[in-house]
Amino acid sequence: MPTPTSKRKGGDGRLTTAIDPHDQGPQDACGVFGVWAPGEDVAKLTYFGLYALQHRGQESAGIAVSNGRQILVYKDMGLVSQVFDESTLESLKGHVAVGHSRYSTTGASTWHNAQPTFHPTATGSIALAHNGNLINTPELAQMVTDGEGETLDLQMRMPPASTNDTSVVTQLLAHHPGQTVEERAADLLPQIEGAYSFVWMDEHTLYAARDPQGIRPLVLGRLERGWVIASETAALDIVGASFIREIEPGEMVAVDEDGLRTQQFAEPAPKHCLFEFVYLARPDTLITGQRVHSVRVEIGRRLAKAFPADADLVIPVPESGTPSAIGYAEQSGIPYGTGLVKNSYVGRTFIQPSQTIRQLGIRLKLNPLRDVIEGKRLVVVDDSIVRGNTQRALVRMLREAGAREVHVRISSPPVKWPCFYGIDFATRAELIANGLTSDEICRSIDADSLGYIDLEDLVEATSVPMDDLCRACFDGQYPIPLPEPERLGKGILEPAADRVALPVLNNP
Repeated sequence: MPTPTSKRKGGDGRLTTAIDPHDQGPQDACGVFGVWAPGEDVAKLTYFGLYALQHRGQESAGIAVSNGRQILVYKDMGLVSQVFDESTLESLKGHVAVGHSRYSTTGASTWHNAQPTFHPTATGSIALAHNGNLINTPELAQMVTDGEGETLDLQMRMPPASTNDTSVVTQLLAHHPGQTVEERAADLLPQIEGAYSFVWMDEHTLYAARDPQGIRPLVLGRLERGWVIASETAALDIVGASFIREIEPGEMVAVDEDGLRTQQFAEPAPKHCLFEFVYLARPDTLITGQRVHSVRVEIGRRLAKAFPADADLVIPVPESGTPSAIGYAEQSGIPYGTGLVKNSYVGRTFIQPSQTIRQLGIRLKLNPLRDVIEGKRLVVVDDSIVRGNTQRALVRMLREAGAREVHVRISSPPVKWPCFYGIDFATRAELIANGLTSDEICRSIDADSLGYIDLEDLVEATSVPMDDLCRACFDGQYPIPLPEPERLGKGILEPAADRVALPVLNNP
């Protein structure tokens, strides 16, 4: 049985930093939603679908709707509830819609990069939403400039202010002389590398496609009078759609008045994102036939077996640590309790606190319940440690509130590698587990003990075969070969002066 690493007595003397939205951990992938449903209020269905997917992206939101003659797109910066109101949704009338909630992984967080992206074609228009991150964006952009782009009129090119990979794909899809949109997509999709769950539309048809590895999730649902495609099953639930199945890796589907049709554009080679089970997906979502909540509870049980603690109370770091804390408490027999209160209204647009406020140790996201934790030996369950700043502040906060001991348990293995498939981690140099042992991390955050779940245990908890999962952030094994570092990164399409160089990965 592994032994929890031991604590270094005493702190480092620094002031507690605020546990606030600017000390960010892994940033969620985007959320996509599409609906084809004549006679239904598709704009409102999309709004509520995006509302269910808000956790996947909180920088911007947008909805495109077609009435059969034209596509209208409305998008803006902010949360779904901030971008749309009743009058805006009432103006978006039609039978097919595509929606997006964004966290930027390629391209700056600006209005021009909000999605869905839009592009006119020779026969109509296309609007597209993307969850994921492409790794051959420069090559795709070159396809626009060379050969295929030469025949497009200048006024039909994407605005130069758009600097995301989605806009490049939209433009390439829009250029389809002598082909239908569906035929063009079948030719283009095999040339796109990286992680993508696309949902797009023209004036009459809803389309969706998932990369051959199926890294990011995408599901199909049925309405009484239509079809729904979404990032997670939770979005189907909120609009009253029944879950049919996952879109398969390498599959494209199309829905129009002739019904639903599907084709396989690439051989499936499943590599589902393991971090979806740990953190990204909602607990009420179904992935590969497994309810995420149940997987996380099982992770907690395995943590308790591998890293027991002599403690009085198990508390989660809400919300993503809650299911695993429940599992830890069930397995260990230690009572489960609520020791931290989360402010649910603090988002990524919160005003930057001043240095004075930071030095006062204000807790913008979490605050301890002193009467619950005072004098107690605590097991604190969290989903991951990225830089370590949050856990360091959290441990200090709990000690200041009277906790006798703080034993930290993490429901994922050490995060040692950045993600290039749709999650925006810190750079490798910033990842605390890159170069430090668990014992050293334990001392760094000033915990009494620290235990990470083992990778094999985590995989077994998902019931998905190891070879069918992308585990790159934990073991550095990237399932899609990466290009040179200078051809990767969030700012790859930004002006050269605005780019930030990426460190060399030093792949194992």
